[in-house]
This record gives sequence, C-alpha cells and structure tokens, in this order.
Amino acid sequence: MEWRMLLSDRRERETSGKAKSSDLRSEFEKDYHRIIGSASFRRLQDKTQVFPLDKSDFIRTRLTHSLEVSSLGKSLGQNIGENILKYRRNTGFTPQMKEDISHILECAGLIHDIGNPPFGHFGEVAIREWFERNLPKLTFDGCKVEEMLSDQMKQDFFHFEGNAQALRLVTKLHYLVDEHGMNLTYALLNTIIKYPVSSTEIREHSGNIKEKKMGYYFADESVFRRVTEATGAGNNRHPLTYILEAADDLAYKTADIEDAFVKGFITYHTLQKELEPLEKEQLESSFKPLEKLNRLYRRGVEKQVSSPEAYAVKNWIISAQGFLTNCATFGFTSNYDSIMAGTYSHDLFYGTFGEKLMKLLGDMAYRYVFSSMAIYKMEVAESAILNALMDRLVRAVLYYDTGRDQDTIDKRVVSFISDNYKSAYRLQAEGKDEAEKLYLRLLLVTDYVCGMTDSYAKRLYQEMNGMI
Repeated sequence: MEWRMLLSDRRERETSGKAKSSDLRSEFEKDYHRIIGSASFRRLQDKTQVFPLDKSDFIRTRLTHSLEVSSLGKSLGQNIGENILKYRRNTGFTPQMKEDISHILECAGLIHDIGNPPFGHFGEVAIREWFERNLPKLTFDGCKVEEMLSDQMKQDFFHFEGNAQALRLVTKLHYLVDEHGMNLTYALLNTIIKYPVSSTEIREHSGNIKEKKMGYYFADESVFRRVTEATGAGNNRHPLTYILEAADDLAYKTADIEDAFVKGFITYHTLQKELEPLEKEQLESSFKPLEKLNRLYRRGVEKQVSSPEAYAVKNWIISAQGFLTNCATFGFTSNYDSIMAGTYSHDLFYGTFGEKLMKLLGDMAYRYVFSSMAIYKMEVAESAILNALMDRLVRAVLYYDTGRDQDTIDKRVVSFISDNYKSAYRLQAEGKDEAEKLYLRLLLVTDYVCGMTDSYAKRLYQEMNGMI
C-alpha cells in the first residue's frame, strides 16, 4: 500500500472542475466541518457510552467519548507521522501527508461510533438476538423470509454491527444534498472500516483482527469496493484504521475506569489492589502503574485536597493515557512494514509494555461494572424497549412499498421513520427484485433504530405502549 493512494481525497460526488476558491482548507479539513454540523453527530450527546440515561453531567456519552477518540487519534497521527519522516521509513512520505493523517484521524474519531444504536454495545447485541429469534418466524406473502434472503443478507442481520452501520450512515442515510450522504473523502471512509470483510467472511477465531466482525452490509458492498479500490487498501486494513482503533481502545478503557470510580463501582483501594500483580511484571517499563498511583495519592495528601483518592485516580488516568499513547506509537512504527504490506494481524498494543495494562483495564471494567447488578437491571429494561420497537417496526415495514394493503397502525408506524431513511431505501430498492427489496426494508428498520437516541427510544416505546 502507498500513502499517495491511501490518503485519497476523492469523494463519491466530486465538485465539478474543483474550481479554485478562497477556501484554503484541505479536503480532510472540510470533512471535519461536514461532520460536526450534522444531526447524526449531535445525536451522540444522548447515546450511551457505559451508563444509559445517566443524570450526572460528569459521565461520558458517545459524544464526549468520540471527542476524546478524535483528540487521541490526532495526537497519535502526529507522533507516528513525525516518526515516519524522522527515520525516513518511506521516501515518498511528505510533511503534508503527516498533516493529512492527523486531520483524517481527527475526523475518524468523531464518526467511528456514529452508527451505533441506543444503549451502547448492548443495543447491538439486543438487535442481533432479535433477528436470531425472529427472522426464522417471519413470513412474507406466504413465504418464509429466511428462505427468500441470500446467506449474506441473513448474516448481515445475525451479525448486526455498529461499525458497518457507520459506513452506511455517512455514505447513504445522511440525505442532505443527495444520495451520497455526507460525501466524505475516501481516505476517511476507509479509515472507519475496521473490518474489511463481509458478514459471510467473519472468522472470529482466525487470530487476524480484521476478520473479527463485518465491516459493511451487502447493500453497501459497491461503496466499500469503490473506496478500497481508490485507496489501494483492497481487502486489507487501511493503516490508519490501526491508529483509530488504538485511540478508541485507549479512550474507552481508561475512561471506563474513571467513570466507574465516580459512580462508586471501583474505589482507589480496588485499583491499587488490581495493579499489584502488574507491577511485578512490568519491571522493564519506565511507567510503574502502582508506584505512580501511590505517588499521586501522597501528593494529594500533601496538597491537602478534599479527596486524595479521587486526585490520585484521575491524575493516574492521565498518566496512563500518556504511557499508552507511546506504546501505540511504538506498536505502529515497529510493525510499519507489515502494516503497510497488509499482513499485520494484531492491535497496536500487542507485544508492547502497554498490552497487559490494557487487558487489565478492560477486565476490571467487565468484572466491576458490566457484570454488576445495576448494569444488568438497566440492560433488561433496554432489551424490553428494543425488542418492542423491533417487533412493531418490522411488522410495519414488511408490506411497505409493495402495493399491498397495510393496516391502519402499520401505516402510522411507518410514518414515524425519517423521510431521509425512506428516500435512501427507495433509491436503493429501484430495479431490485422482491427479495432484495425485503432485505432493504428490514435494513430500513435498523437504520431507524440506530438513528434513535436513548431518550427517544425510551419515549417512543412508552408512547407506542400507551404509557403517556
């Protein structure tokens, strides 16, 4: 892969003639303004990161998480770009390319979660499980829906994925000017495709990170092919995707611990105890996690802050982020050749001093937060909301746009769906056979649900069930 192609500034809809203007922004800087001005980006302020519908103004939402990923991604891009220049790892790499990388990663951080449904990653699980339970039972005009759909169409729903939805949203559903969505640059689109495989090519246990999940739906395969052909990435991961993923992992794994501390799931002494085994294993690293935490606590006592524990934990998070940023930079630069060849199969923390710390942070969040009774109770409620919405919406769209009669309630339910999404459906459905139109109508449901905020999903559920 070559940077000249990887940083393609082409778009689905090119500006005619690209006439010169007084606008001095690069194409990637223009992407940034398209994103932050979009309703889809604004909706992230009311989508769950970990704690749904939380009343605290401290706890992170998808919006604040995305801003943090954007910031970390840009910093990593600057570090890595400077390293490529300094050590001349690639003779064709220029200072402008370093700037472009930083801007692309800044934008990618903003939209990497833009396709996620309400209620965080549990929302993805709930939608997948709804299709696993219900798709085999659905019938259309006397035929079993499961038998009408191709294998890839079915697997798209059984492996429903927020990453694939993000690509769909920014390329088709954000219907502002035309059918090309936000019309972002190909380099940016390729960067957010974490898994360059279809739903039938998933190999969860292959050991290759790019095959863990799907990266695009059957409906969006042509966009995927155009983008990856233009960048030269093909079926390989775009090099910037590794950096985006590192920024995402770094942001949420450290933030989950901080949010869990503020919510009372984890204490200072809990973190202290969890870091003890790690201290013995990281003797070669300059960053000693437990030693750093203890030192920050003593400093808090000396400064006579109201809570030395909170002072220590919050400042420790900042120190850990700095250390892990350096680890990710090393992970990319030390594996530069295999990343550029498309053969690197791990994340950027693999084999670095930060790998065990990252694993510990993720494990702590699972044991103390995601497996807690409080979260389980919320997820049971979220499941009831999403299952009820999916039941109503799928029933309503089955015969939408078929010329067949729909009952009164189904017509009203279909009217709730955004006109943008219905316009995108009609454009894609044109000239397609009955099976593919049915597949697209089912996608219309997931499009609508993924566009909901947590509050809207809860409110719509209550209104549909007469809880006024």
